[in-house]
Amino acid sequence: MNNLRPIGLLSLFALSFTTQAAEPDFFKDATATLQARNYYFSRDFSGIVGANKQSKAEEWGQGFILNFKSGYTPGPVGVGVDAIGLLGLKLDSSPDRTGTGLLPVQDDGRAADEYSRAGATLKLRYSKTELKVGELQTNLPILQYNDSRLLPPTYQGASISSAEISGLTLQAGHLSSTSLRNEAGDEKLIAMLGHLPQRQADSDAFNFAGGDYSFNANRSTLSLWYGRLEDIYQQGFVGLKHSQPVGDWVLGANLGYFSAKEQGESRIGDIDNQAFYSLLSAKRGGHTFSVGYQGIYGEDAFPRVFPNISPLGNEVPTYEFSFADERSWQVRYDYDFVAMGVPGLTATVRYLKGNNVDTGQGFEGKEHERDLDIGYAVQSGMLKGLGVRLRNAMARSNYRSDIDENRVILTYTWTLL
Repeated sequence: MNNLRPIGLLSLFALSFTTQAAEPDFFKDATATLQARNYYFSRDFSGIVGANKQSKAEEWGQGFILNFKSGYTPGPVGVGVDAIGLLGLKLDSSPDRTGTGLLPVQDDGRAADEYSRAGATLKLRYSKTELKVGELQTNLPILQYNDSRLLPPTYQGASISSAEISGLTLQAGHLSSTSLRNEAGDEKLIAMLGHLPQRQADSDAFNFAGGDYSFNANRSTLSLWYGRLEDIYQQGFVGLKHSQPVGDWVLGANLGYFSAKEQGESRIGDIDNQAFYSLLSAKRGGHTFSVGYQGIYGEDAFPRVFPNISPLGNEVPTYEFSFADERSWQVRYDYDFVAMGVPGLTATVRYLKGNNVDTGQGFEGKEHERDLDIGYAVQSGMLKGLGVRLRNAMARSNYRSDIDENRVILTYTWTLL
């Protein structure tokens, strides 16, 4: 299952070497890394709700992620190229345990033994403005990057960003297709409402524009964005982040508001959604305490491009707490063990509770989730570059499937350039 972009790696590298071999900046500023990612994912379902009665999703895979980023050629318009190579290998799976999002599922119901992809991006830079065309890993409030499985997803299209005005970053772009986290080829774009993919309709265009403005000595950032999944939905976002030192504490606030409705041909029907979230934090030494509130309003669940996450304050990797009319709270505690002389070791525990869900079945939906994350990154010595992350989650609901989840992720990153 291999796929090469129309602008192939070999042709781009050949062009770069023949036309820019004498230009030192193109190579001097280049970086290249190779990450090996070993990923075990287990999700047990109980009280299954829906047509799919599979009681467990459990798989184990090995991934390799090669990233190359060139510098730019000299001159008023700098030219560069980025490239990415992805390889995923099946270590353990069976037809009754697929669906983890780690591996592609074939027509016979079995996970593929391997899948791979290579892609490249041509980039042009003038002053503080940059144009990229090709393979993109877009990360925006209305299309947030989601690298939560064996291999990262990518998009195909073009984007432009500009930071000509101090503190202000503007972006706009057009995406025509996506390569999903467990697929090698290009796919059209579909929407999700809450946690439910809307597979009955697709689109070949996601257009976006917006910007972030940092001020107050970079302690405050105001964001304004617009995104449109053609003929499906359009969505606006306004957000504010602020960080304020107070004695030995650092207080933080992350606030956001989304508004969405149907667009164009309305291929999945009318959409009426507004969402507000707030996440307040207090940090002192290695301790960070957070509390969040999130409200979903309107007739429909929160829309997004499948299978992306969103910056909603109460969205976590198991439940999203973003169904129609849902109200949810979160309490969270993070600890960085560098305060105890153990740099690289971190831990997070959080509890979320949601209610008031419009299930459409004549009763109020309720749900809650508890998460525990522990991570360690080796800081020095022969094993520098090794990372370990353990995750345990328990999620319970009266309108969707309960989940018990475990993840074990081992990563090792080599710096090649």
